[in-house]
Amino acid sequence: MTKTFDIAVISGDGIGPEITTATINVLKILSDKYSFSLRFKEIFSGDRALKETGYALPSNAIKEIKKSSCCLKAPIGETAKDVVLPLRQELNLFANIRPAKTISGIPSIHSGVDLVIVRENTEGLYKKIDDRTKECAINVRMITKEATERIMMVACEMAKERRKKLTIVHKANVMKSCEFFRDVCLEVAKKFSEIDINEMYVDNAAYQLVINPQQFDTLVTSNMFGDILSDEAAGVTGSLGVLPSANLGHDIAMFEPVHGAAFDIAGEGIANPTAILLSCAMMLNWLGDKYSIDEAKQAAKDLENSVLKTYEETNIRTPDLGGKNTTNDFIKEISSRL
Repeated sequence: MTKTFDIAVISGDGIGPEITTATINVLKILSDKYSFSLRFKEIFSGDRALKETGYALPSNAIKEIKKSSCCLKAPIGETAKDVVLPLRQELNLFANIRPAKTISGIPSIHSGVDLVIVRENTEGLYKKIDDRTKECAINVRMITKEATERIMMVACEMAKERRKKLTIVHKANVMKSCEFFRDVCLEVAKKFSEIDINEMYVDNAAYQLVINPQQFDTLVTSNMFGDILSDEAAGVTGSLGVLPSANLGHDIAMFEPVHGAAFDIAGEGIANPTAILLSCAMMLNWLGDKYSIDEAKQAAKDLENSVLKTYEETNIRTPDLGGKNTTNDFIKEISSRL
């Protein structure tokens, strides 16, 4: 029997709807090719939802996503913190996975970079424990043992499948919360003797990412540090426009490009769909693992390879990468390769 996956889709704002439509067309080609089907349901959220309904994240959104196999989310505009943070926290999407590697055909500062940042996704400074007066503002940085243990477990399992090297990124020489994060991570690390585990202060990690990123394989860190370092890693490897990500919970996941809504080019048909396509490859691979559907995992490989080969073997480039092609040009090439 053909397996049907229900995909909750948040088309977002700015370039979000156009790259989402283009990507769904590619996913339909893949589902026709393999023995699974995809059923898409739009979850109205973001700037447009706030304007039309008074809520950036309508009350039924979380419920509908929980009923789905997973969620595919495009960039959100000014209401991002009112959509993304509640989604991550209420769905308990505790692991944010952001791979960054150099792609043949895309100019980059360094070659041979292949790393992944495993970011705790539900607490830290983004927990929204805060206040503001006329004279000051505060944000409380919450780091718990439970959340730190589970993100370290995810990072160790990923490192074990990669090059068996893991860097714990923190600022333990300044902040007690970072000292706690590091100590809990090191305790979990005792279960993974096969992994080479080291630690690095976040400011040095930012520096090392620029001068010698090839030294890194898997990095694990707290919420805000991971947010900043992953954007830096995108710049080192080529472009924020090609960086995918996954937000993983125990039974649900959300996949999204790392870049923003790019309102300045919205509607012009020139947005780069690479990041959302690669996010979909991560999505298909996750679905294949979760439901033991090998063809979904093969579809993920096909999609990723089609994107990589397009850059390696053609001159098709959207303007953000110095080219003159449209979103549709890129999607047509990907489709032809599938």
